[in-house]
Amino acid sequence: MTRLFGSDGIKGIANKDLTAELAFKLGQALVSFLSENSGEIPKILVGRDTRISGYMLESALVAGLCSMGAMVESVGIIPSPAVAFLVKKYKMTAGVSISASHKPMEYNGIKFFDNEGYKLTAQDEDKIEAFATGKLIMPPIKTGGELGKISRTHTALRDYVDLIKLTVGGDLSGMKVAIDCANGAAYQCAKLCFKELGADVEMLNNVPNGININDNCGSSHIDGLMNFVVSNNCSFGIAMDGDGDHLLACDEKGKLIDSKRISEICGVCHENHSSAKDGLVMAVSLAGAYKKSGLPMSKL
Repeated sequence: MTRLFGSDGIKGIANKDLTAELAFKLGQALVSFLSENSGEIPKILVGRDTRISGYMLESALVAGLCSMGAMVESVGIIPSPAVAFLVKKYKMTAGVSISASHKPMEYNGIKFFDNEGYKLTAQDEDKIEAFATGKLIMPPIKTGGELGKISRTHTALRDYVDLIKLTVGGDLSGMKVAIDCANGAAYQCAKLCFKELGADVEMLNNVPNGININDNCGSSHIDGLMNFVVSNNCSFGIAMDGDGDHLLACDEKGKLIDSKRISEICGVCHENHSSAKDGLVMAVSLAGAYKKSGLPMSKL
């Protein structure tokens, strides 16, 4: 049997490779794994991207979690790095992000984080997989008053935006930034971050409908953003991926900025480890470097 977990969680075509039944089993398996190491009732934070299959997979996963007695905190549509950050901030036992990142709409994925917001080790994933596939026997399911509950947190987006804004140490007034959100998980927080920091924001592909995520847009298809930046006299452009943890950028001339160069320009070391891959943090840091330099992006 092929290993369920790949290099970044479990991914596949939703309702074919990644089914509701599998999501349910993975929810039960996660709680079984966590219960081995602690006698406490697990508290699990769950977020997702904008894919239509996210409704089905989140419902099934959460049902599996609750069937084993876990307390679930649903934060809705939010970038994957936000899940990593919020797990630690809210003192949760673990976190789950439901997303297939840059892949087409028909795909989806499930990725687990530990209580510090770190991705689980391969050994931990193997243990969860063993529970999910029946190689290890799960504890008995709960009944009656021992069943788990679901709470819905409405402050998650605000907490994440406030964290990202701290990376600038000033404002972005006088800048005109084009942001392509790929109709994905960053479509709300990207606009909030840049607007609240004072930038003039031009939003592209920020009206998700469940089936248009990564559809000829975002970091996998940056040509449209490049042309938009030039024709609308923007300071620079940013293209996100579906779950908001990666980005590409172009300068005011519509020229792609090398990803290594973006890291060099930012030159910021964040306490939250998830920021190393966090596209939105990198985007705001890039804007902050631009503002402080007083130079066009092409000159940085």
